[in-house]
Parts: sequence; C-alpha cells; structure tokens
Amino acid sequence: MITGELKSQIDQIWNTFWTGGVTNTITIVEQLTYLIFIRDLDETETRNERKAKRGFKYTPIFGSDQQDFRWKNLKEMDVDARHAIFSNTVDGIFPFIRSLGKDKSLFSTYMRGATFGISKPMVLDQVMEKLEGIDMTNQDTKGDIYEYLLSKLEGGGTAGQFRTPRHIIKLMVELMKPTLEDSICDPSAGSAGFLVAAKEYIDKHYDVTELDKHADHINKHMFNGMEFDATMLRIASMNLYLHGVEEPNIIDVDAVSKDNKVSDEYTLILANPPFKGTIDKDSISAGLKNVTNTTKTELLFLALMLRQLKKGGRCAVIVPDGVLFGSGKAHKSIREEIVANNKLEAVISLPSGVFKPYSGVSTAILIFTKTSTGGTDNVWFYDMKADGKSLDDKRNLLVDEDIFDAFSFGEGSDELTIEQKEALHDKFNLPDIIERYAQRSKENHKRTEQSFLVPFDEIEDNEWDLSITRYKEVEYDEVKYDPPSKLMERIQNLSDERAVLMNDLKSILDA
Repeated sequence: MITGELKSQIDQIWNTFWTGGVTNTITIVEQLTYLIFIRDLDETETRNERKAKRGFKYTPIFGSDQQDFRWKNLKEMDVDARHAIFSNTVDGIFPFIRSLGKDKSLFSTYMRGATFGISKPMVLDQVMEKLEGIDMTNQDTKGDIYEYLLSKLEGGGTAGQFRTPRHIIKLMVELMKPTLEDSICDPSAGSAGFLVAAKEYIDKHYDVTELDKHADHINKHMFNGMEFDATMLRIASMNLYLHGVEEPNIIDVDAVSKDNKVSDEYTLILANPPFKGTIDKDSISAGLKNVTNTTKTELLFLALMLRQLKKGGRCAVIVPDGVLFGSGKAHKSIREEIVANNKLEAVISLPSGVFKPYSGVSTAILIFTKTSTGGTDNVWFYDMKADGKSLDDKRNLLVDEDIFDAFSFGEGSDELTIEQKEALHDKFNLPDIIERYAQRSKENHKRTEQSFLVPFDEIEDNEWDLSITRYKEVEYDEVKYDPPSKLMERIQNLSDERAVLMNDLKSILDA
C-alpha cells in the first residue's frame, strides 16, 4: 500500500536526484531500481547465509573478492571510495551486476544495458542514505515503490497501463493454483508482479526436495513474460532473479504484434493487459485478427492468450467491463470464441475503485480453459463488493493488516467463527471468493446473491454478454406511502407553521 510516508520518502530521494543534476525521469527510475536491486542482492545473500547454518545449500552471489559490492559494506564506505566502485567500468559493481545469470540468458542480455548514471559522489551518498531509511522487509514495499516511480514517468498511466494491486494478483494466483509442471506466462509482464506471485505460491506449497527436483524447469522454463519497454524488461528480470529464478524468460517483444510467434506454449497465463490501447493495424499478428478483427489491445490480448495456451491450459485475466458487454462485432466475436469454442469458468466483477488513484475503470477477472472444442456449461459469476481497502483515492486498509495479508492467500478462515466471517466479509470479499470458487459446481444460490451460475444457453441468447448486471436479479423492498390526502394535510400544516414564524419575525423587526 502506497502510504503518505513512503511517497514522502521517495519524493525526497527524487528531489536529491534533481538538485544533484539528474533530471531525466527514466534515468532516475532506472538508477533507483539498480540501487534497490543491489540492496536486495545483499539481503538475499544474508538470508541464505543464515539458512546455511541450518544445512541449506546455496551458491553465493558474491565471491570473496566481491564483498565490497554488498550493500551492508557499501553504506559504511567513504563517499569517494564508494562512488569509485560504482563508477568503475571494468571491475566495479555494474560489471558485476551485468555478469549475474548465465552468459546467454535473457537476464544477462537485458542487464548489459545497466549503467551507472550518478556522477556526483554526494548525490549517491544522500540517495543511499535515504534509501536505507525505507523498510523493505515486506515484498509489497518494493512493488509500491515501483508503482509510485512508474506513475512519475512521462505518459505513465496512459493506455490503461497500471500496476495490478498485489492482493488482486494473489487472489488470481490462489484461484489458479500453479503447479511445478506448469509453464506460466504474462504477455504484458510489466514489473513481473504476476510471475513473482506465482513463484511465491510455488515456493510456499512445495517442499525443498520437490523444488530441487524441478530446479531446471523453474530456473529456465516455468516463468515467461513479454514486454517491450527496456526499463521494465530490466525491472522484471531483476525482480524474478531476486525471487530465485536464475534465467527469467522475459522476451523483448510487443506481444500482439507480428514479431510474436509464440503459440501452444504455456499451461497457465496470468495477466492484466493494457486497457483502451490501440495498435497499428498493419503490425497486428494476422492470426489474432482472425479471432477478433480490431485494433483494441484489450481484445487482441484475449485472442493472443488463446493462441499461446496449450490445449487444457488455464487463464486468469483482468479485462475492462467494456469487454464483457461491448456490442461491436469484435467484442462479440472474442466473447463467443471464449464461451462457445473454449470453456469459460468464471467472471468475477471487481469494484470500480480497485485501480484508484490511477483509474476508476470498472473491471472483471475472466477465468477460462483452452479446449478449442467448447465445454462451457455453467459460468460462475461473482460480484465483488469489497476488496479490503477503501474505494477512494486513498485506498486505506479496512481490515487488520495481518488478516489482509493472510487472507490474500485464503488462509485463516477455519479459525474464525461464522459471526467473524460475516463481519469481515462486509469489508473483504477475497476469502469468500476463494472458498466459493472451489465449490462453484455445487453453487445453488439465487440470482439475488453475490455469486451464482448462468447456463451456456442463456449467455448465448444474450449475444455472449458477460456483464453480471445482465443476469443478476435485484430484490426491491416494498415501500408504502401515505394517501395523497395525508400528504396534503402535512404540507398545509408546514405552511401554517411557516406563516406563524414569519409573523413572529416581522413583529420582532417592527419593534
């Protein structure tokens, strides 16, 4: 959660760059990212050293001759000596960063562009000092920093590109339940938030023996993404590397363009593609136009996901509400493709404030399985009313932070009474979604409830409309009004009282 304190801390660092002569926004974002990465490398090494005392085996990040590159040692150095280590283009810290990962890995490829851009030793000293004052023990904090930094980029937030709230990412990962056999992709990777959350899920649900057995798959093939922004390519690669993926497969490509040839490759896709963006018609991959003839990115990405999934592959994707009910031919054709020719599992409507303060757009999560032969029988709809945070620009937590973090992965509900669950539910629907989704085939709620099933035939009859308002029934409470004569009597009484008060006031003024 982006608190006012965190914003203030980043703004102070930002001002330090500006007053120190570093005024290019992208340069500031990149240099801060590198410093956070360097700090994270040291923290990762320290954690591994502690675990090694309990028998954990690991390959050290820093060699015996590279200990000066560790954050804990850098921050204690003389200002000029430290700056010399950063500036050294032969055997300094940046050549070290570029050497991480395998020689021919995409990580090492993107990190070749990593260069030091702070020319004044005192600026580096002040930035590191301020950065040291930010508690980053919580992984969310780094995501929050990225979110705030990216909001400062020129054009940030255009074309519907916003960082997905971490608890929504966790919800989607929990619903899809990644396995060690999965090959996971985010075709609009950004900072790799979905892929990192999937890695955290994998680490949490499998023991060390199983993880070691699948180490090669995890490091080389399990986590895949597509991104064409050079800054985000490096951020995504660094983010995954810090989470234990040695060779993250983040491809430098515009996912919906002709340059992207990937098809039938992945078993799971998790994504929040750009909303309301467009792409030049001539550069669109021809296969996508066959499914939905449009230049709208939100529709093209859905067609892309169907193409990239293996048969039997699953997808959880955030789409703007317009995708669900748009009346244009392109909108209808992509919905028909998903519902009639594949298997649509669920539509989870999100509150319109989920992406605030960056956007108030209404969205939904679509969950579907690629079959290419149909299979949709009943679609599960859920109307999320509360996501645990206020739906205004402040996005304040409405529930205890520990509960919020635990329930993001659906944990802890067994320990609560029915009364406690109901009280929590009014502010936080995620635990209920996780619980009901697992039992959705047995759903027997009325259309007036928060979740219900809609049969295939009804969706087809409604021209593949997937908006929850199309199918949800509203119960109206009967309101009884007094007869007109009674209302007229009240009006007359009020008029009489008004006349008396006016006369009293006039008497006071005339006295």
